[in-house]
Amino acid sequence: MTTPEQKLIELGYELPKPITVPENLHLPFAFINTRGENVFISGHPRHSAGGVINGPYGKVGKDLTLEEANQAAKEIGLSVLSNLKKEIGELSRVKSWCRVFGMVNSTPEFDQQHLVINGFSDLIINIFGQDIGRHARSAIGVSGLPMNFAIEIEAEIKII
Repeated sequence: MTTPEQKLIELGYELPKPITVPENLHLPFAFINTRGENVFISGHPRHSAGGVINGPYGKVGKDLTLEEANQAAKEIGLSVLSNLKKEIGELSRVKSWCRVFGMVNSTPEFDQQHLVINGFSDLIINIFGQDIGRHARSAIGVSGLPMNFAIEIEAEIKII
């Protein structure tokens, strides 16, 4: 059976280093919070290959196109997987993706938030398959996100 790490390689993806929070940024929470078999994934922006938070920033529908935002949501998925792997060791420990919540900082007239967050959902399903990767999901538009992020995604999973 193919592991999620093998599937990432097969699909041509490379996980970035886990996120590094700047020293001057006080975040009194964990990006990944494990409680028994439940794993709660805090809202994630995208981060660079080196682990540095890098947005994207601005409003979808003004500063980013739908296509750029969808790609960024996929890259946020890679950021989430990097931090998750650091916390739980192997991604093959994931037994189910339960819920995904995507927030899109968008202009009032932009109504394609669901298509933005599809970038994340498609990545998860492609890596974990339907049985494990299928999840409930909400995608909403918001008038602003911390640090002017364009997209923030959180999730809940179960591990073995």
